[in-house]
Formats: sequence, structure tokens, C-alpha cells
Amino acid sequence: MQAVDAKALPALQTVELSSFHKRLRIWGEKIIEALILICGLSAIILVLGIFIFVFKEAWPFLLSRFSWREFLTSPEWYPDSATKVRYGALALFAGTASITIGSMVVALPVGLGTAIYISEFCSPRFKEIAKIVIEILAAIPSVVWGFVAIMILNPLIIKLFDVPIGLNILNASVILALMAIPVIVSIGEDALRAVPDAYREAAEALGATRLETTFRVVVPAAKNGLFAALLLGMGRAIGETMAVLMATGHSIHMPTSVFDSVRTLTATIAAELGEAPKGGEHYQALFTIGLFLFAISFIVNLTADFMVRGFRRKI
Repeated sequence: MQAVDAKALPALQTVELSSFHKRLRIWGEKIIEALILICGLSAIILVLGIFIFVFKEAWPFLLSRFSWREFLTSPEWYPDSATKVRYGALALFAGTASITIGSMVVALPVGLGTAIYISEFCSPRFKEIAKIVIEILAAIPSVVWGFVAIMILNPLIIKLFDVPIGLNILNASVILALMAIPVIVSIGEDALRAVPDAYREAAEALGATRLETTFRVVVPAAKNGLFAALLLGMGRAIGETMAVLMATGHSIHMPTSVFDSVRTLTATIAAELGEAPKGGEHYQALFTIGLFLFAISFIVNLTADFMVRGFRRKI
């Protein structure tokens, strides 16, 4: 066996060290990829687990006591009645729909207008300040918004509109609009910034003003993304619980004006689940409401995702 040349030893050691580092890097990349895969799968498993849990708790009620006609067409929700138990959720659906629509009437023009201004018109320095303010607005806890509804908007609505109580659809709509605006602004601005600069440059080259370029070129090009922002803001309003519980007056009846007190699906679950005997019919009915809420939120978010994907393919 020939002896290894002393001068060749450093080169061999360098090759071995380089090979070791290469293997280490490959293993490190595989570990990171595995962790990312686990994180992605865990989110899917978590959502499926939540759905299975809610469905399992609601299944006995769906199998025995549930009536589509009563649940969707009757406004009478009396789960604790001593004479005749009724599980009509029409008034709850109507309350949820009324404050969701009311909040979107307020949040849509304000949110989209803010997104357009931040994306197309404001200076870079003010843009950073505006983003910070919007992030702070999004970080305010819902219970704090509930206190705002009770302590500020409640007496203000009573004074301005001469109504007996200010905890109503109007109050909840304003609060939910303030909570949904950060979502609409964030997603809407992303959609507007995703429009290629070539669109703007081509419009300006044809003599269009900045305002014409924005509303005749940029906004139409980003319409799918802006619609997705609306849907995600709507999903935020539908799923809100604590602020709605504090701002609506929590009264079960079919609304006829914006000054009526209502109760929503989420607020009903939050208010009654602690008092319902576990495994009882009332308990299972509340999980049935949760199942419907889950389905509504899933449809809204899935639609928004399809809109965003369509917008990206178009761009």
C-alpha cells in the first residue's frame, strides 16, 4: 500500500470537509422541508378536527329532533321552554344578516376608498403611517369594541335619533365595520399593488390623468381581488361574537329597522352554551348552529380564495 503524500493531505481533508458540509446542508434542507410539510398538514388536520368535533356534537340533534322547516323558517327560539321547546333560528339568521349587511354598507366604501388612496395617491411616508394605524385598529380586542358600543355609541344613538335604546343593528353595524375595515384595506391594497405598472404607464401615455388611470384602469383590473377583500371582511363580520353580543341588545325577534335590537348566531352560542347541559338537546342545537356558521364561513372564504386565484391568473 502506497503512502499518501503529505502535501496531498490538506487537499483530501478539504474535500472530505466539503463533502460533509454538503451532506449536512442536504439533511438540513430535508428537515426544514419536513417541518414546513408538518405545519401545512397540521393546519388542514386542525380544521378537519374542528369540523368533525362540531359535527359529532350536532349529529344526535340532526338525526332526531332537527327540522329543516322549523329551523330555517320559524323565528321562535325557545330551547328551555317548559311547555313546548322550539328551535326556530330564522330570527337569528336575520339578525346575523342584518348587521353583516349594515356593516358592509359602512365598511365597503371606507375600506376600498382607503385602500385606493394608500395604494395610488398617498406619499410613501404617509403610507407607512397609515399602515401602522390600520394594524393598530386590527389589533384592538373585540371586547374593547364592545365597551365602545355600550359607553360611546349607545348614548350617541339615543341622543341623535331619539330612540329608547342604542344597542341595536345600527350600533353593531358601525362596530363591525370598524373591525372589518382593516381586513378590507389590507387585502384591497394588495390587489391594487398586484396590478402591473405597465397598465398605469400605458394609460398615462394615452393622456389619462391619475384619477382616470386609477378608476378606469387599475380598479377594474383589480376587481376580483377587491371583491375578495369584501368577502373576507364579510367573513370577519359574520364570525364576530363578543362585540356583537354587547352591541346588539341581544333580543330575539325579526328586525324591521336599523334601530331594532337583535341576536346573532354567534352571540346565541356564546350566551347559551355555558347554561346548556352537556349532551342535552339544547347543547346539541347550539352545535348545529355552529355547524351552519362553519359552513357559511367556509363558503365565504372559499369564494374569496377562488376570486383571488382568478385575479392572479389574469394578471
